[in-house]
Amino acid sequence: MLQAQNTLSGTVTDLRNQPIKGVSVYASELHKGTTTDENGKYAFSNLPNRNVKISFTFLGFATQNKTINSLQNETTLDVILEEAIFEMDEVIVSTAFNKIQSQNVMKVEHESIKNLQRKGTATLIEGLATIPGVSQVSTGTSIGKPVIRGLSGNRVLVYSQGVRIENQQFGDEHGLGLNDSGIESVEVIKGPASLLYGSDALGGVLYFNPEKFADANTFKTNFSQKYFSNTAGSNSSLGLKTSTDNWKFMARGSYNTHSDYKSASPVRSSTSGADGDRVTNTRYNETDFKTGVGYSNAKFSSVLRYNYNELDLGIPEDGIAEQTSSKKTGFPKQGIFNHLLSINNVFFFEKSKLDVDLGYIANDRSEFEDSEVAVLHMKLKTFNYNAKYHLPKMGKIETIVGVQGMHQTNTNSGEEYLIPDAVTNDFGVFGTANYEWNTNVLQAGLRFDNRNIITDAQGIAGEEGSFEAINKSYDSFNASLGYKTNLADDLTLRLNVASGFRAPNLAELTSNGVHEGTNRYEVGNSDLETEQNVQTDLNLEYKTDHFEFFVNGFYNHINNYIYTSPTGEMVAENAVFDYIQNNAKLYGGEIGLHFHPHPLDWLHFETSLETVTGEKQNGDYLPLIPANNWNNTIRTEFKIKNWLEDGFATLNVSSTFNQKNVSGFETESNGYNLVNLGFGGTVKLGKTAFDVNINGNNLFDKRYIAHLSRLKTDGIPNIGRNIVLGVNFNL
Repeated sequence: MLQAQNTLSGTVTDLRNQPIKGVSVYASELHKGTTTDENGKYAFSNLPNRNVKISFTFLGFATQNKTINSLQNETTLDVILEEAIFEMDEVIVSTAFNKIQSQNVMKVEHESIKNLQRKGTATLIEGLATIPGVSQVSTGTSIGKPVIRGLSGNRVLVYSQGVRIENQQFGDEHGLGLNDSGIESVEVIKGPASLLYGSDALGGVLYFNPEKFADANTFKTNFSQKYFSNTAGSNSSLGLKTSTDNWKFMARGSYNTHSDYKSASPVRSSTSGADGDRVTNTRYNETDFKTGVGYSNAKFSSVLRYNYNELDLGIPEDGIAEQTSSKKTGFPKQGIFNHLLSINNVFFFEKSKLDVDLGYIANDRSEFEDSEVAVLHMKLKTFNYNAKYHLPKMGKIETIVGVQGMHQTNTNSGEEYLIPDAVTNDFGVFGTANYEWNTNVLQAGLRFDNRNIITDAQGIAGEEGSFEAINKSYDSFNASLGYKTNLADDLTLRLNVASGFRAPNLAELTSNGVHEGTNRYEVGNSDLETEQNVQTDLNLEYKTDHFEFFVNGFYNHINNYIYTSPTGEMVAENAVFDYIQNNAKLYGGEIGLHFHPHPLDWLHFETSLETVTGEKQNGDYLPLIPANNWNNTIRTEFKIKNWLEDGFATLNVSSTFNQKNVSGFETESNGYNLVNLGFGGTVKLGKTAFDVNINGNNLFDKRYIAHLSRLKTDGIPNIGRNIVLGVNFNL
């Protein structure tokens, strides 16, 4: 069989017609990239005989995104990049049509993992919590659950490698379960995304983009090492990747180990403890391995990825007790093994394409109380599928139809049962269209979903740990409508109205016992109905060469919001809580600006304020609503002779306000201010170059308790001063 060898080549220059070396030229559909040479030239081969989207990215210049129509034989595309002060205009993968942010109907927060790591955070979830509108429910430094505008747990979906992560996320002690090594960037959809993602995307989506493959015909090796002073922690990562014109391969391994974290020194009193008390058994160890292989030609692109993650987590139950810097976890503890296998196939036709994602996740979670014999052992196996067909473009209208589903089994083999053995099946079908004219974009979609849950009976009816068999089916129709326009040359308006839904999870339907970590006897309700919400989002952005301003506002109404309520009864000294439903509403938003004064090209000032209020229908406040936060950063960029490039220094002041709007089972929280410093850049010593980062977090060792800390009820403070040193070698 003969196949057309379509090629694309060209030159990238600036406005002065000078070639730009090192521009990243990337075809995301093909997972294929290259870099311009010293003459600004680039070239691709083996491209499909159809429209191809190419992005041109270089630091300090505005990203260019080009669509080559009906690529045939040898095509030339020359590109002129304009200098830009602010962040690059990224292609958004988590939304339907993969537009760049400036063309996107939805406002999606995009952040590179490199930028998050420059903030010196110890874990991925800590870095995410620095994004406006995102926070975390934390248990020490090891366990963190993402919160998007006041919604968390099963109301927020997490995607990695194009596959939804399923890891028993209903549990209070069940964290994100992802390591930041081998991840390129994260996209945050703040609001219902059920149209694209089905059940559980009622509150939003965290979409992690995996590390890109190497440029064609290159071989790269990378090693990074971090040290954390507070926990005597270490994070090591080693990766390699190589590509030909058609084949791609990569592998990365990392190991993360931390001792108990040290709280800030207490104010001296007759009852205060020693300086910097360590919070006992907050230590943890993590092993992570990621690999991928890809192949692409003119007809199709295929990428197979695998991620293995192993977590050894201490569970803090004794507060500040035994003082040790040991990294060997004590009891109680968790052992979690997670396997994620995914394959993405894109089939190119003359004027359309088919995009298929398949995924398999095996999550093995054990809990050990006082010995190496697991008292709780749950195995969750999930098969996901997602097929999207991009119809031929009709004038200015782009259309996608798709099917999506999940088959999931949960089995128990320990003495204790939190939830019963169960089988869950999801099926959804959807369609969405995008109409673009001038600077206007209109996007609409409709979707139908069904979720079926079947559980086995367990134990003796009426006793703790027993479950009745249930067979429940939940249906939901959802829709979205969005509009984007430029009110003026530099002023963009986005308005979105979307609905979302969430079927009750197994814990809410079936719980019958003392739930781990809550000290409450929780009783499920098999008659719970589906949560259904409608959210309205308004986004205004004003952007010039030296000034950027944004304001996001939202109103989210939820019917049948599920929560726990005390019955007044007691079982074995534990208060009994029932799962009940009530309508609820959340509202608030984010506002911020980025100022880059001319001619001080090295200076940036960024500020953002985020707020959310959550209320039940009767006016009572919802639990686990993050406190308002005001974040201010002064950042400088510089170069020191020939030995330090891409240098930066940052001063950050994060001000968290009092949280007085609490539910009946929460206590109020005091506000606090944290000061963080950062310094780094690329060091060049002869032919050797490496990146270095030095961060001082909570620099003044402020003693504080975050409102969403699960150690708050015991009066245990969050982490104290933490100095982070990181180096990264690209070999």
